[in-house]
Amino acid sequence: MNIFLYELKAYRKSTLVWTFSLLAIVTMFMSFYPSISKDIDQFTKLLEGFPEPVRKAFGLQLDNMGTIMGFYSYMFLYLTLCGAIQGMNLGISVLSKETRDKTADFLLTKPVTRVNILTAKLMATAVSLILTNAVYMIGAGMMASQVKTEDYSMKIFVMISLTLLFIQLIFLVLGLLLSVLFARIKSVLTVSLGVVFCFFFIGMLAATGGDEAKRFLSPFKYFDTAYIIEHSSYEAPYLLAGIGIIAASLITSYIAYMKKDIHAG
Repeated sequence: MNIFLYELKAYRKSTLVWTFSLLAIVTMFMSFYPSISKDIDQFTKLLEGFPEPVRKAFGLQLDNMGTIMGFYSYMFLYLTLCGAIQGMNLGISVLSKETRDKTADFLLTKPVTRVNILTAKLMATAVSLILTNAVYMIGAGMMASQVKTEDYSMKIFVMISLTLLFIQLIFLVLGLLLSVLFARIKSVLTVSLGVVFCFFFIGMLAATGGDEAKRFLSPFKYFDTAYIIEHSSYEAPYLLAGIGIIAASLITSYIAYMKKDIHAG
């Protein structure tokens, strides 16, 4: 419990920064919606000038762009990009900061097992993400209610918004895996940006190709907002793929951490 509370306090500042950053992004984008909805015909004609592969890559759905959920799903792509960076940052810093600050050997001399240490640290990062998403969802819901021009399904709004947490958890465990496998990560942000943008561009390429199988290569494409709006559900194969990545990464990380040699500072 002491480790959990210490880690939670250590992530307090970054959690606040990321939370308010996400709120700022959704506020900025949603403030554009009333003016766009009034001139949706001209806006649609403008978007039709872009090649279809480009529209798919950037998540532009012309048939529902005039609705608040359609517009929200479009801008949500960029929110997930920022959220993924937050998750990746937290995942990598779980263990790498102990090695970087040369405090790992001190921590392991305490009367706690490695399983307890890793679990407490993971719980702290998970709570940080959950708090971020809770505040974000409240703020985004209030903003959507302010700018809406027609009624919308709160269920669909919540389902789309929850995918942010799912994607963050995937990148959290991927970051954890990297921190276990690579002992000395000097710049957490650099690695996080590299990995996240790599998956983001893979997702854009997968969207332009139209091959559904390629969507498995990028977590950013596991939750199709257009599908959620139409069916009020997630696509089971991709949801299971995300759960599989989380489970496999966690198991591998725990096993590797149990056998890992911790060098004294």
